[in-house]
Amino acid sequence: MARVVMQAVVSVDGYIAYPDDTVGPLFDWYGNGDVTVRANDAWSFNVSRASAEYVKPFWDAVKVTVIGRHLFDTTDGWAGVPAAGDQLVVVTHRPLPEEWLARFPDAPFHTAGSVEEAITLAKELAGDGLVCVCAGDVGGQAFSAGLVDEVAMDVAPVVLGEGVRFFGSHTGTVLLDDPDMVVPGDRVLHLHYTVKH
Repeated sequence: MARVVMQAVVSVDGYIAYPDDTVGPLFDWYGNGDVTVRANDAWSFNVSRASAEYVKPFWDAVKVTVIGRHLFDTTDGWAGVPAAGDQLVVVTHRPLPEEWLARFPDAPFHTAGSVEEAITLAKELAGDGLVCVCAGDVGGQAFSAGLVDEVAMDVAPVVLGEGVRFFGSHTGTVLLDDPDMVVPGDRVLHLHYTVKH
């Protein structure tokens, strides 16, 4: 059965982007190393060896990514190529833009009208693989609904002061197990937790 991990690069104070959706120095570690890692045919990064040894198995395990419509619009749907995994599910109440679909007719993208529907579809598509739900509003909704099994944070050593929260609008206490992975990279600390259900 598929596992669901909520993941993003995050600042020390818990933000995944500035209020205007720019990421500032959060992603600097994606280009500061001497090991090239390919997330897929379209995306490659040069990271430290420690980061490469952490992210490569993670990216290989991801079969489906779940994002919200806002991230889809902000990134122009990553030009039809999921940032991680073979397929992508967009949580949206509107159809994807016809002009985008015309530009990327073979994009392995699906839509769902709710977070619950998106996670159900993603798990079906992923089989025994990993479903990665992007942190922020959609990830926070999935977390609040008890649909997240794991939390993975790539913590950049920066304090943004304001912005888009990793856990979105989630409030309340949820216990995680002790971190089962703590990997210091160059300008990033990779953390992985299992959610206590």
